[in-house]
Amino acid sequence: MHTELRPPGALAQAAGRRRRRDRNPGGRNAAAWGVTALSAPGGVRDGVAAPGTGDYARPGAPTLVGVGPTLFGKARRMRYFVTGATGFIGGRLVRELRAAGHEVAALVRDPARARHLESLGCELHAGDITVKETLRAPMHGTDGVFHLAAWYEIGTRDQGRAELVNVQGTRNVLEIMRDLGIPRGVYTSTIAVFSDTGGKLPDENYRRGGPWITLYDYTKWKAHYEVAEPMIRAGSPLVIVQPGIVYGPGDHSIVHRFLLQFLHGKLPAAPRGAAYCWSQVDDVARGHLLAMEKGRIGESYILAGPMHTTTEVFELAARVSGVPMPRWQPSARTMKLLAAVMRAVGALVPLPENYRYESLRVMAGVSYGGSSAKAERELGWSCRSLEVGLRATILDCMGEIGMRPPQSA
Repeated sequence: MHTELRPPGALAQAAGRRRRRDRNPGGRNAAAWGVTALSAPGGVRDGVAAPGTGDYARPGAPTLVGVGPTLFGKARRMRYFVTGATGFIGGRLVRELRAAGHEVAALVRDPARARHLESLGCELHAGDITVKETLRAPMHGTDGVFHLAAWYEIGTRDQGRAELVNVQGTRNVLEIMRDLGIPRGVYTSTIAVFSDTGGKLPDENYRRGGPWITLYDYTKWKAHYEVAEPMIRAGSPLVIVQPGIVYGPGDHSIVHRFLLQFLHGKLPAAPRGAAYCWSQVDDVARGHLLAMEKGRIGESYILAGPMHTTTEVFELAARVSGVPMPRWQPSARTMKLLAAVMRAVGALVPLPENYRYESLRVMAGVSYGGSSAKAERELGWSCRSLEVGLRATILDCMGEIGMRPPQSA
């Protein structure tokens, strides 16, 4: 079996490389990674490389040995395929990759709405992770895959779309990566696969089989444990990263919307008891690069900062902005009761996002936690404090709505 392995060239040489692909299908990507391709299948048992190789391989396929810390050497330019490049984390990631001189082939559903990526020097490829064959051509010949694209909504009834994107879309990306023999990939999971951790900070070995609080939690759990991990056991050279609650300037998620409501004085309540591990977006993007560079194939790495309660977050927002805390600060019990009521109401009539069952339930005394000790130890990853990261985020939100911070901030 021959697998095309080749190093990337300059953007101007892309067309020439494509013409040469079929004439030179063997062994060059491995050289770009500083690895040795071993064709002997005897070194692989049940899809796992023999002790000492440190990597996984498909039975009968080349085993990649020595992938790791030489990735970002100054003389090397890599070519990466990225899904989710127009998203919050993905946008930061491609900027990091381009700043380091690497080529980026970005999969986008609508190239006309992704011209900002083209201005960075990214190649735009029209496609969708839910349409498998649109992945093959842009991924072909790349040195690594970053799969970040995902469905993320709170309180929606559209389970079909969630499954299609988070589960089947992930399967499509990883299967094409396997079929093309791409030597390395990073898949973006989440600590939400643990769901409510009861105030604890579990490590990557923790596994919860339900119940899940949100549809997002459930479908990402399925993608992680029923798609990504089985493919790793079958030989896929994959590293998994698990961010916490991601925040930062440029966010447009429910976190951003809550902060804007707070600043406008329109947040009806500041629930007590809920706690999350907060991860600043630039730190998470850097964690992806470190996972590609240093992560051990087949391993997961939690990229989550310290745990803080929602009360701590709103207190910090109040200090920075000068906007007072909402007067109503309901307990976890009250939030659970309210969530149950809104679940029944939401089955009858559409509700605003803040009043949907899932939006209320995730703030009803739950905690989404995870320990980043492994990522800190093995990848050298670190995360800025919430005081530093959220302060900058709040100031950015204030600038967005033309609000000046108090002099004391």
